[in-house]
Amino acid sequence: MNAVVELPASAEVKLFGHPRESQLQIEIDRNFGAYWAFMLPRPRPCFNMPILAELRRFIERIKVSTSAGEVRPVYGVLASGTPSIFNLGGDLALFRTLIQMQDRESLVNYGKRCVECLLEWHRNCDGLITSIALVQGEALGGGFEAALSASVLIAEESSRFGFPEILFNLFPGMGAFSFLSRKIGRRQAEELIISGTIYSARQLYDMGVLDVVTPDGTGRAAVEGYIRRHSKNLCGRQGFERARNEVMPITDEELIRVVEIWADTALKLDERDLRVMDRLIRAQARAAEQSTSDNVKNIAPIGMAAGAA
Repeated sequence: MNAVVELPASAEVKLFGHPRESQLQIEIDRNFGAYWAFMLPRPRPCFNMPILAELRRFIERIKVSTSAGEVRPVYGVLASGTPSIFNLGGDLALFRTLIQMQDRESLVNYGKRCVECLLEWHRNCDGLITSIALVQGEALGGGFEAALSASVLIAEESSRFGFPEILFNLFPGMGAFSFLSRKIGRRQAEELIISGTIYSARQLYDMGVLDVVTPDGTGRAAVEGYIRRHSKNLCGRQGFERARNEVMPITDEELIRVVEIWADTALKLDERDLRVMDRLIRAQARAAEQSTSDNVKNIAPIGMAAGAA
């Protein structure tokens, strides 16, 4: 599986910041007004503070593009530039440090940064776009939450999803229950979150969590196909998406309160729980090492195109 894309002639590519430092690569498809964001977090494929800041800037760019004379945003697509990994979730190394310091304020601040981005994505950037997540690989913890925040969730066949937080006596606190319970109901949402089970794309499609499952290597084509079909009835479909968010709203207050409960729970973790977290931190690092060579090999040509733009 590989999230790296071949650029269509209609696309332009940009990076936020210097190409060697940016953790988010932006591609704009002018034909459909699709703004693609490919995550490239370092040193581990998780949501660190720099990539959260870049995601926030990406969302703000979508919201101001109409008035700035750029390509009108109609779709936003969140994907990954790391082969076989969408995102492995929260920055566990940061969490461990803050837990040891008993720094509740910083834990809550991290959670707020996350839910600010996810709420904007869930609300389709104030109704300007249809938000889409393309998962090609592992989407765990906060990575799964990010995918769930989109209006449309498309995944390749061998992708895997789950919430491992219960393994170290915590729970996913950045919107998992809010997003899932609206989509598949309380009972199934609780099972997905509390069991710690890793699910296949096909299992989640059958539960109603995923909207499209596509063979490996066809994720990009599946998104583009969805966009073409969606565009035929754009006004009605985006109007319905806004209506759906009115009928089943998720508020800032709801998510922030859950973040506070999550932070309070994290501060209660004992040494045994932290040792389990350490093992997951090492697993994140190993996953990053395994994907590094393929990532550099495949991303480099796109990065050069961006630098020349």
